[in-house]
Amino acid sequence: MASPPPRPSHRRPWPWSGPAPGGWRSGWRRRLPLALALLLPLALGSSGSPWSGKRSTGTGSPSHGPLDHRHLAIIINAADPLSESIGGLYQAARLVPPNQVIRVHFPPGKTSLDPGLFRRIKSSVDRQTPAHVQVYALAWAAPYRVGCQSITSAFSFGLDPRYCASGCRTTALSPLFARGDVRRPWDQLRVRPSMMLAATSAAMAKRLIQQGVASDGTAPPGTAYLLSTSDARRNRRAAGYPRVKAAIGSRLRVRFIVGDTLVGAQDVMAYITGLAFPVGLRTNRFRPGAVADHLTSFGGQLTDSPQMSALRWLEAGATGSYGTVVEPCNVTAKFPDPGLLLTYYLRGDTLIESYWRSVAMPGQGVFIGEPLARPWPADAGLSPDDVAGARSRRAR
Repeated sequence: MASPPPRPSHRRPWPWSGPAPGGWRSGWRRRLPLALALLLPLALGSSGSPWSGKRSTGTGSPSHGPLDHRHLAIIINAADPLSESIGGLYQAARLVPPNQVIRVHFPPGKTSLDPGLFRRIKSSVDRQTPAHVQVYALAWAAPYRVGCQSITSAFSFGLDPRYCASGCRTTALSPLFARGDVRRPWDQLRVRPSMMLAATSAAMAKRLIQQGVASDGTAPPGTAYLLSTSDARRNRRAAGYPRVKAAIGSRLRVRFIVGDTLVGAQDVMAYITGLAFPVGLRTNRFRPGAVADHLTSFGGQLTDSPQMSALRWLEAGATGSYGTVVEPCNVTAKFPDPGLLLTYYLRGDTLIESYWRSVAMPGQGVFIGEPLARPWPADAGLSPDDVAGARSRRAR
C-alpha cells in the first residue's frame, strides 16, 4: 500500500470548514480524524438513533420504516448462469417482487467493465427500475470495477470522475456519509446504494444469504474485535478505536487486540484490522450478520487480488465486507469507519445502509454481502418475521 505524497493537489474545495490543507501531514492527517471524531457523536444523535430521543418507531411503513424487500432491486447478468442462480436464491429468500428483478447482458468472467458498455447497462437498469426502489443488489462477484471506479459506486453515482483519484488524492464525498437522517436515499438524494451479492459458487451464495436472513431481528450477543496490527501503513484506523468503544460499548462488547491475528473467537460480530493478508479467519466463528474488513489496497479485487480478497471474509462466515479496487493509499476516509458502521447497525439499519453511511469516499471501493441483513431491530416489538422481508425460519 502506497503512502501519500507530501503535497497532493486538491481539485475541489476542502469538504470540511477551513482552508484546504497545504500538505498531507499539515492538513489531511490532522483534520480527517478530527472530522470523523466529530461526526460520530453527530451520528449517535441523528434521527432514529437508539441513543437519541428521536428513536425510530420501526413501524415498517413503506415510506418511513426500515428498508426491506419492497425497496430493493436485484440486478442479474442474464449471460451468466451463476448470476442467475445467485439472483434467484436471493429473490426467493427475501421475497423480492418479480418486477424488481432486473436483467442485463454482458460477457461474464471479466473483472472490469468498459465504461461505454456500462453506460448502456446503466441506462437499461434505470429504465427498468421501479420508482420506489431505493437500493440495488448486484448478483455477481465480477466485474467489480468500471474504469477508475468500483462497480458499486458506478451503479450508485453513475460514472463520475469526481469519485476517482490518481495517486494518493482525495475524491468526492459520498452524500450518504454519516447521514443517519436519510432513510430513503433515492427519494431524498437521488442515490441508490449498491452492494454485491458476491459469491464464486451457488453454494457460497446460499450460505451468505442464509447468514443474512438468520440474523434478522435477533439482537445477537457477540464481540467487536478491533485489531491494532504491526503494519503501520495499514493500521491507520486503530487510533480511532477508543471512540468506537465509547460510542457502542454499552450495546456491544468491544475488545481491543494488539496483534496481527485473531484465532478461535466464537462470537465475532465485527472484525476490523489493517493487513494485506489476515490469517486464521476460519478458526473463528462469525455470528449471522457479522461484518469484517481489512484496510489494504486491493481487497476489492474480488476474484484476482494480489492481496487477500474481501471474499475471504464472506467465505469464513461474515455477512458483509468492503474493499478497494484501485490503489487508495492509506486514506482512512476511503475505508469504513468502524464506529459509524456499528453505530448505524446497532440502531437497526440494514447492512447496506450501515456500510454506506460509514465510508466518506467510497468511489474506489466495493460493498459486498447480504444487503438486507438487519440483526438489530429498530423497535423491540419487531419479530424476525417483520424484518427485511424475511420469512420465519420456523415456517420453512
